Amino acid sequence: LRYPAVCAVRGRTESEKCQYVIHGGKTPNNELSDKIYVMSIVCKPSKKITFKCTEKELVGDVPEARYGHTINTVHSRGKSMSVIFGGRSYIPLGQRTTEKWNSVVDCMPHVFLVDFEFGCCTSYILPELQDGLSFHVSIARNDTIYILGGHSLENNIRPPNLYRLKIDLPLGSPAVSCTILPGGISVSSALVTQTGDKEFVMVGGY
Repeated sequence: LRYPAVCAVRGRTESEKCQYVIHGGKTPNNELSDKIYVMSIVCKPSKKITFKCTEKELVGDVPEARYGHTINTVHSRGKSMSVIFGGRSYIPLGQRTTEKWNSVVDCMPHVFLVDFEFGCCTSYILPELQDGLSFHVSIARNDTIYILGGHSLENNIRPPNLYRLKIDLPLGSPAVSCTILPGGISVSSALVTQTGDKEFVMVGGY
């Protein structure tokens, strides 16, 4: 897969292994994938380390095939969920013509909450998110995700937006809220990594 979204899912204690969630992307045949995989490291008695990759089947509001999106994991009230946002996809089949068969469009600005324990997915529409941004960067800390930059294909702009998504996971239905913060940067296709509990570093991009 090319342009997949990957995130690490770390256990609550040091003894629990780290897993990786992989979603979407392009195949070498230029097809888009909607598959979701969970990859983990398996340590064998011979001390040989191998990877185990399992495809996850979801029900509910399953995200369409896409690339240029992000996926993060949030933790709230002792529970965890993965969050998918943004990206690009091919135009719907009903709107395709011979000339525009493989044309891509921004995905709708829906926020998808994925519960791997029960294999279900729910989408949310938030008024603060008006554009389906692609190649933005996102970082997660506890129950909050920060979304920075990105490219809007429809308008051909990189809006300097900074969003804060807060995911509350009570016993009932999850609560998802979004706040627009000051201090955004007009950037896309950058890389971001966490260097401390409250510190992140971003490199490169357009």
